[in-house]
Amino acid sequence: MVRERSGHGHRAAAVALGCVLSAAALTACGDDGDGSSPTTTAASSPDAASFSGLPPSALASEAASAIASARSSASAAASSAAARASEFEASVEAEAARAGQAAQRELEKVDGRGNAVSDVGMRGVPRSQTSGLLAVLVPITNQTDATASYAVQVDFEDASGKVVETRFAGAEDLAPGKQEQPVVFSRQPANAQLTPRLAKAQRY
Repeated sequence: MVRERSGHGHRAAAVALGCVLSAAALTACGDDGDGSSPTTTAASSPDAASFSGLPPSALASEAASAIASARSSASAAASSAAARASEFEASVEAEAARAGQAAQRELEKVDGRGNAVSDVGMRGVPRSQTSGLLAVLVPITNQTDATASYAVQVDFEDASGKVVETRFAGAEDLAPGKQEQPVVFSRQPANAQLTPRLAKAQRY
């Protein structure tokens, strides 16, 4: 009986010693429970396929936070750019309206077509660039040797030659040899078949 216990104790000690040595050597050990000698297994390289490629949860959280912050910043920047563009467009429209009103007042004094028809041209703007609206570019060139202002009237006529709409544009304090290119829009429906015509142009 004593021998059996002594033998069992030796075996247990051997198993424990084997586990310690195996751990130091990065090996695994085990006791099969039937009194046989402990077995060891050599360490092997991890299977690369078992890795998901995802960062640890803490890093993933930080990455998600950084992405959300970047998206928020980009959204804010886009909103700010859109607001600035809207403000600029409103400013341009307001200035064009003011110049048009000044041109209209000036042309009310003019008989005939005015003294600057040769200084003004017209060129159509593709509807794809104007949301379908009819628009014309009106280049105004100061061909004199002195600074001058210009008032222009553009009539939009239908197929019968009837004036359906009249719009005004202008250029103020234009230096000699310089050119401005205001755009005149028709506010008629996009499907209206209209022809723009330079009705008046006055230099003053």
